[in-house]
Amino acid sequence: MQVIEVRTPEELATVERAIIPGGESTTVGLLMQRYGLGDALKLAAKDGMPLWGTCMGMIMMATSVVGRKQYTLELLNIEVVRNAFGAQVHSFEDSVPVVGLAEPVLGVFIRAPVVSSVQSPAEPIAYYDDKIVGVKQGKLLGTSFHPELTDDTRLHEYFLTL
Repeated sequence: MQVIEVRTPEELATVERAIIPGGESTTVGLLMQRYGLGDALKLAAKDGMPLWGTCMGMIMMATSVVGRKQYTLELLNIEVVRNAFGAQVHSFEDSVPVVGLAEPVLGVFIRAPVVSSVQSPAEPIAYYDDKIVGVKQGKLLGTSFHPELTDDTRLHEYFLTL
């Protein structure tokens, strides 16, 4: 499998699925709008492309962000709270049970969001304490944490089955 960085609608058209990684959602949202990637991602999801948002990527895929008016793709029927665990200094790692996986994954939480509200057809698939930190909606996946920063590939393997 080949992995490429996607920044434009033309590059998105060359892939079968996409992961929207962590970052700063306000800035990334403005860039997605400016360069047409946001509309291209919405169309790709509508056409059945599997998408996965990790941390900021989940914020970008959400329907809304608590207390903020910012651009989102409105793909996942969820509302999120940004930086729900605190500032950068409060980043941490811990075990996270995920529906369908026999053993928990290591969750790397860096200024991570949490899901404050889930509407059907989205469904929670991961919790940390009493907070929703993972959701699935058809071929769309969102996680508050960064599986890509660990050696555990189980969530990536799951994503490839969507």
